[in-house]
Amino acid sequence: MTEDTKGRGRGATGRRRKPAARRRAVATAAWTAAAVVFLGGAGLGWFYFELNGNLKTVDIDQALGTDRPANVDNGSMDILVLGSDSRGGANSEYGADDGGSARSDTAMIVHLYEGHQKASVVSIPRDTMTARPECPAGKGKTDPGGKRRQFNEAYTVGGAACAVKTVEKMSGIRMDHYIEVDFTGFKKIIDTLGGVEVTTTKPIKDGSSHLDLAAGPNKLNGEQALGLVRTRKSVGDGSDLGRIQLQQAFMKALIKQVKGVGLFDNPKKLLDLADTGTKALTTDKGLGDVKSLAGFAQGLQGIDAQDLQMITLPVAADPLDANRVAPLQKESAMVWQALLADAPIPAEATADSAGDKGTAGSIVQ
Repeated sequence: MTEDTKGRGRGATGRRRKPAARRRAVATAAWTAAAVVFLGGAGLGWFYFELNGNLKTVDIDQALGTDRPANVDNGSMDILVLGSDSRGGANSEYGADDGGSARSDTAMIVHLYEGHQKASVVSIPRDTMTARPECPAGKGKTDPGGKRRQFNEAYTVGGAACAVKTVEKMSGIRMDHYIEVDFTGFKKIIDTLGGVEVTTTKPIKDGSSHLDLAAGPNKLNGEQALGLVRTRKSVGDGSDLGRIQLQQAFMKALIKQVKGVGLFDNPKKLLDLADTGTKALTTDKGLGDVKSLAGFAQGLQGIDAQDLQMITLPVAADPLDANRVAPLQKESAMVWQALLADAPIPAEATADSAGDKGTAGSIVQ
């Protein structure tokens, strides 16, 4: 196993621990990467020669150099998972974005604990106002960043490298890997799976995301699943925080369903899922070939939904803009310190946060 694919964590002392004898990769806790790595990853070892050309990669290490948090190995791992809202190509049916540039519509930090049998997932609201560091902006240019910038603009400014650098500056945690999926890829994965079953406790009707679901059991195709995870104004308080709760609820429903699907009983379906998943992915160089991705993904089915601690970064309304949110400094520090120590996130970190309040997450089961 290469250094890039080892589990890494951040102990304050830098002390190395002996990796667990039986590591099981956890279910990646973002709705985008879950579908790709759970489903496509399951069969990558069989077909990697055919599938290797599907993957797109970014060299995060080369782009960021040494201006990164310390990389200490204690058996844990941190992954930044982004869902891209690029409106280019097949994604153009969802409307135009500013200047045709992509933004990170969904951002989650997935922390796999030592032994890789449990995980914590921290969703970062796209409208979070935070400091953005200086970032490479392509074509030899540099964006100076600033003390007050909207989080999801980091991806627009400098792509994956700037998104990773911004998260690392926010958290003090080095990201071991990066995984990105776009709208179209997500839809195709769900359709190839055959849909995802969810139960809605209330009707959901959202003209912006073209979603119209009755209360009760619903089997969502790719278009409907994408609509659900993008729905905002028709659920909860209509904010991005409510949408994050829906995404997390959908993620758990997806994990439960994948557990019950006999993918290995249907080799053709397995190959179709692997082909669809790898075409949808952009990863860091460490996962940039199918053999490496297969090694990373092999044991994903070892973790159930109940083994995931899913929270939203502790935030409150931004005092300078009611349409934005700002991190609660003390509570956010508690989150990052827990992950650095490879410890569970304490309940008090989210007790006063707007991110985990509301009812949007209870609408989907």
